[in-house]
Amino acid sequence: MRQNPARRRALLDAAIEVLARDGSRGLTFRAVDAEAAVPGGTASNYFTNRDDLLGQVTARTRERLTPVEAEVAATMRAPRNRDLVVRLMRELHGRMLRDRSSYLAMLELRLEATRRPELQAALTDVFSANLQDGIRFHLDAELPGDQTTVLVLYLAMSGLLVDDLTVPAVLAPFPREELIADLVERILPPEASPGLPS
Repeated sequence: MRQNPARRRALLDAAIEVLARDGSRGLTFRAVDAEAAVPGGTASNYFTNRDDLLGQVTARTRERLTPVEAEVAATMRAPRNRDLVVRLMRELHGRMLRDRSSYLAMLELRLEATRRPELQAALTDVFSANLQDGIRFHLDAELPGDQTTVLVLYLAMSGLLVDDLTVPAVLAPFPREELIADLVERILPPEASPGLPS
């Protein structure tokens, strides 16, 4: 197997574009080579088989969708309140919109995983890690709410993202910025004012 990390990354990025555009049935080594504009047979030098490719695409989508640490640090300089949670959810939404291909590829991988136990296990690991990382981040940052808050936000944002990235006309009547703020407000009611009974 070839070990050029930049070429491997380019092939994985090409595979993500193929998955997002053509679905899992369209994901072939030939299609990846064409998308990456490399000579035929290149992908087969980097991935032992389709399962290997799918597993590495799973890791690459997580890598691409992970927020930039410096950007998170800048956001986290704000007061730890519900407004910050709204901002974090808006940033999450924006990140997914900016890398629509990765999000759609991940949806395709989820569907493919229903037929491939090894991929199911890999995706379970990725999504479990994402959820646990989100819970740990929320609690360590002392944001309002608890573990259940994070779980419900995760489920609500997942639903919003699926519709927004696959059938955006469904949510067209609802401005996204306001919708996200309303979603957080319903899940995380405002804190009681200091000195007043809650």
